Amino acid sequence: MNTEQNLSKAFTYPAIATGLLLLIPFIAMKFSEDVVWTLSDFILAGIMIFGTGITYTLVTRKSEEMAYRVAVGFALFTGLFLIWSNLAVGLIGSENNEFNSLYFLVIGVGIMGAFIARFKAAGLMLTLLAMAATQAIITVAAFFTGMAEVPESSVYEILAVNGFFITLFVVAAMLFRYAAQEESQTNEEEG
Repeated sequence: MNTEQNLSKAFTYPAIATGLLLLIPFIAMKFSEDVVWTLSDFILAGIMIFGTGITYTLVTRKSEEMAYRVAVGFALFTGLFLIWSNLAVGLIGSENNEFNSLYFLVIGVGIMGAFIARFKAAGLMLTLLAMAATQAIITVAAFFTGMAEVPESSVYEILAVNGFFITLFVVAAMLFRYAAQEESQTNEEEG
C-alpha cells in the first residue's frame, strides 16, 4: 500500500466517525426541543472530533504498541472532553465566564509538550503530568480570584470538576509510563 493510500485511509476513518457522531445531535434535534444546535455548533464539533481523530491516527500510525495507542487515545479523549465541556457549559460558572478561557492553557501545554517530547511515551508521561499541574494551578487561581462566588459555581463544584480532569490527566500519564516501560523492554530484547 503506498503513502497516498495510507494518508487517504488516515483521513477516511476519522471523517466517517465524525459524520456518525454528528448524526446523534442532528437526529436528537428532530425529536427533542432540548437539543438546539446551530450550524456553527456542528462546524465546531466537527472540527474538534475530526481533529482529535486525525491526531490519533497520525500519532499512532508508526507504533504497534497497544499500551501507547491506548494512552494516546485516552489523553486525546480527555483533552477533547475538557474543551467540549468548557465550551458547552463552562467549568466555572457558565460557558460565557472569561475565566474558562484559561483551560485552553492546559491543551496548549499538551500540544507543546507532545512536540518537545517528540511523541515518545516517556516524554508524554511528563507532558500529561504538566497538564494535570496546569489544571490544578487554574483551580487554585479560581479560588484566589473569587470564582467560587460566581453563580452556578461553588467550592465543591470547582473541586469536583477540576479534580475529575486532573485525575484523567494523571491516569493518562500512568498509561504513558506503562507504555514507556513496555517500549524499553522491547528495545532491551531487540538490543
